[in-house]
Amino acid sequence: MKLLQALTLTTLAAMSLSSLAMQKPERPYGLVIHGGAGTILKKNMTPEAEKAYREKLDEALNAGYAVLEQGGSSIDAVKASIVIMEDSPLFNAGKGAVFTHEGVNELDASIMYSADLSAGAIAGVSHIKNPILLADKVRTDSVHVMMAREGAEEFAKEQGFELVDTKYFFTQRRWDQLEKVLKHTPEKPKLSEDEAKNSKFGTVGAVALDKNGNIAAATSTGGMTNKRYGRIGDSPIIGAGTYADKNCGVSATGHGEYFIRAAVTYDICARVKYKRQGIQESADEVIHDKLVEMGGDGGVIGLDAGANIMASFNTEGMYHGWKTSNGQAAIKIYKGE
Repeated sequence: MKLLQALTLTTLAAMSLSSLAMQKPERPYGLVIHGGAGTILKKNMTPEAEKAYREKLDEALNAGYAVLEQGGSSIDAVKASIVIMEDSPLFNAGKGAVFTHEGVNELDASIMYSADLSAGAIAGVSHIKNPILLADKVRTDSVHVMMAREGAEEFAKEQGFELVDTKYFFTQRRWDQLEKVLKHTPEKPKLSEDEAKNSKFGTVGAVALDKNGNIAAATSTGGMTNKRYGRIGDSPIIGAGTYADKNCGVSATGHGEYFIRAAVTYDICARVKYKRQGIQESADEVIHDKLVEMGGDGGVIGLDAGANIMASFNTEGMYHGWKTSNGQAAIKIYKGE
């Protein structure tokens, strides 16, 4: 009897081990975010400001990662992260958006999903609290990819979005930046070289890979300080500021005119696909070689189908961070950190 029991237990144990061996290991998943790139130097940052940036990046990262951890989609993860940053006055998106030459805020955003290559974008809106959510509505509830200005806001109303007063976007810091730029002339320079560069860009973005192996990338921005003539940068343009396919997802931040001309985010993913090289190497080729030769400043974040994280920038700093199921986690700001 005891021998029979022992044999039965041994058989059950063997079956259990065999069953475990047949189970597929859980897919890796992860999230990477950015809050803009530029001349970000530690010597110019107060301890209080640095703490605020790191805490907000951490909050955004944890919000998106929690979605992934609970089995949610990469689309919902990137939206969760970006909404946190859009609601913060620290970043040039949503609440913290910069002012145009006319003293208004014009917001752009885009999002893309690898599962079906669907994409949505909005440009030049001034009454949408969270532009990334409207961009995703364009992706899911319209036959279009991009909508702009009054048309985008009309679509928003039809979709049940509450339009906010333009006063919502006012921050004294951004207003002071505009006034300083407006006083800048070759004869009476008011801006340092670093300030002049930083007035040209600033963005937030997120890229996620979920447990189902789907990648989403998203980007949101207030654009360029003192922009004119309805200028639109790279952030709402698929392939320039945002791109995602089954191999790769990328979100960009930088001087948009160069990122558009270089088709930065698509180019990086194309190198991953066609050259069969790593996402970090692909990004470095575009950001440190191709873009620099053109005279463009900025950076990108992204990941591939194996949850390998990428961050590449040719500026002094980029607010960014990541978290993966492989145990990688970081919040970084400065070059060489």
